[in-house]
Order: sequence, then C-alpha cells, then structure tokens
Amino acid sequence: MADNYYELRLKINPEMEDLISEIFFENFDCEGVVLAEETYKDLEMTATTAGTLRIFLNDNSFEDLKYDIENILDMSREEFLSRGLTEGDLGTWEFTLEEKANEDWSKKWKEQWDVTHVTDKIVVVPDWIEYEPKKNEIIIKLEPGCAFGTGTHQTTQLCMKALEKYMVQGSRVADIGMGSGILSILAKKLGADYVYGCDTDDTVIDVARENAIKNNVECKFELGSAKDIHDKFDFVCANILHFVLAEIMQDLKNIMKSGALMSLSGILDEKKQMVIDAYNAAGLELVEEIQQDQWTSFVVRNGKA
Repeated sequence: MADNYYELRLKINPEMEDLISEIFFENFDCEGVVLAEETYKDLEMTATTAGTLRIFLNDNSFEDLKYDIENILDMSREEFLSRGLTEGDLGTWEFTLEEKANEDWSKKWKEQWDVTHVTDKIVVVPDWIEYEPKKNEIIIKLEPGCAFGTGTHQTTQLCMKALEKYMVQGSRVADIGMGSGILSILAKKLGADYVYGCDTDDTVIDVARENAIKNNVECKFELGSAKDIHDKFDFVCANILHFVLAEIMQDLKNIMKSGALMSLSGILDEKKQMVIDAYNAAGLELVEEIQQDQWTSFVVRNGKA
C-alpha cells in the first residue's frame, strides 16, 4: 500500500451497499469498504455511521482522485437511474474525501466479519477465524477478497436456503454472477455433480477459484454471463440486482433444462414486480417466494418437473 491513503465517505442507501461498492472496486485502487460501524457503551448503541460507506483508496493526487470520483459517480448514477433505480434507491451520494496516514485497512476490514449460521446446517466461516464444526454442519471457509458474497448478506442467504431445500444430489448447477463463489461451493457440498460459475467482473474469478480450493471442491469459474453459456443445468442460481435479472431472464431460461429450478435473488421487496413480470414473460412457473428482511427471492421452474 502507498505511504498515504484516501478515505472517501459516501452517503448511500445502505440497501445498495454491494452495488455501489463494486463501482470503486472496478474503477479505483480500492483497499476496502466498510458500512455502518457502530459504537456501544454499556450495551447501548451510542453512535452509528449507517448510511455512510467508508471507502479506502490508494492514489497520489488528491485533486485528480476527486475529479475521477465525481465523474465515475455521475456516470454510474445516470446508468442506474436509466435502468429503473430511483434517487431514493441510491441515496444522495454526497461525499467527502480526506487524505490520511497509512493503516492496514485489509486487517480492519476483516474485523467486520464473523461466523454466519445461515441455517441449522450451513455455516460460513471467514478463513481467518477458527471454528469447531458441530455434527452434520456444512462448513464453507471463505476469503472474500474484493468479491461479494460473504454469506452475511440476506440475498446470498436466500439463495443458500433455496439450494439446501430444492437442489437434488447429482445435479448440474450454474451460478450466474458468482462473486466469491460461495453458492457454487455450497452446491458442491450439497452433492451437485458439476458446478459452473460465471461473473462479468474479472477481478473475482481468481478469488472464487481460491475459495473452491480452500473448501476442497471442484467448480469451473469463467468470465461471462448467461448469454455466453451453451449448456443446460438442473439448478440455476442468479443473485443479481432486480433490473439485471429482468434484462437477462430469457438468457437464464435458455440454460435451464426442462423441469429445472432457478433461485432468483438480489431483489428489494418494492422492486419485485419487475422480476415477476420478467419470469412470467419467459414462461417460468413460480414454486416459492421467500423473504428475509427487505429482500425477496423467487424459486421458479422451467416447465413441468
């Protein structure tokens, strides 16, 4: 890391944390991102930065960095608004930028994570934490790197629950937008015969491959999206934002075998109608709607089982 770093504080809608964080991982030398740090005294919360994304950047020029941030945020905001998100969905994006002395922010970032019990059976353990598994638990060891999918986000957990409930052993599984590879790894540990994951962000491919190795499972990870796949699967995971799901729904259907199931996640409750309209238009049948906090997911089927 450089001799100094820059801390950007950006006002956002906390529900959009992953989406907005990805802007900085893709366009800047980003050391890490932290949301909603809380301070407690005598078990009572006394302060919180909820709604402020703290982004740690490496750069040599304050003015050049500020100019680049303004331009990238303006372009990204226009793109998201054109794809169906609202001003309220995104938050204000007001920001401050401050130069600070060097610290090990990769270590600070790791302090945000803990063991996550997704279900009674599925446990996600950050690679740097020691954990003694209980009988019959499925343990996923994870080093998120700059990829999303740590198991703590509701949208990831919704897909994991769908995999546990609906995926049949021996299945061929596709994980579209696989991020850290967590869903692919779980599918393998649940008994999938073959797992293929793809993502449009080339920075996450190596992260996912390394996580598969850590968990002693074999998955195939490549750069790409559903439209690039010429294969068919028994189960598909697509944990992506609602407007992307709507845009690629037909591509997702095209990789499903007849009778195959798909878990659609990454959907805010108030945006779910867009996804419902898309899977109906594609001729997919609803099996179950699952909710967790302000997020919705759907399990859908391609034709009859």
